[in-house]
Amino acid sequence: MSRLADLQVGESLSQVQLNPVGRLDLIKYAGASGDFNPIHTIDKEAENAGLPGIIAHGMWTMGNLATLFTPYMEEGFIQDYSIRFKGMVFLGDVVTLRAKVAEKQPQQVKFSVKAVNQHGKNVLQGDLVFSL
Repeated sequence: MSRLADLQVGESLSQVQLNPVGRLDLIKYAGASGDFNPIHTIDKEAENAGLPGIIAHGMWTMGNLATLFTPYMEEGFIQDYSIRFKGMVFLGDVVTLRAKVAEKQPQQVKFSVKAVNQHGKNVLQGDLVFSL
């Protein structure tokens, strides 16, 4: 594992592939976050909302993406994190998390981040600034 300070523009962190999204993951997240919108946990409610099935909380995906930086917390901290939700994550989806250096300054590294499903579709995309 390289230090973030040693990475150059265009280089990527090692991508992380999450386990397939499970119902229990979403139930636990609902409890932890307080987001009990039933489209995230109850099939019939998701279908009534016009969805093909329950969908993961967008913030569940966003939170998981931030874990790419957990091994680097001794070097600094996440200063800014902004994303756009680009697609839905469904039960059974396998999400891959990616981060690439977009800009580098002496005390900051800006990353382009994204989460991609097993079909190669971006489900989340944004920027993250890590302060060294």
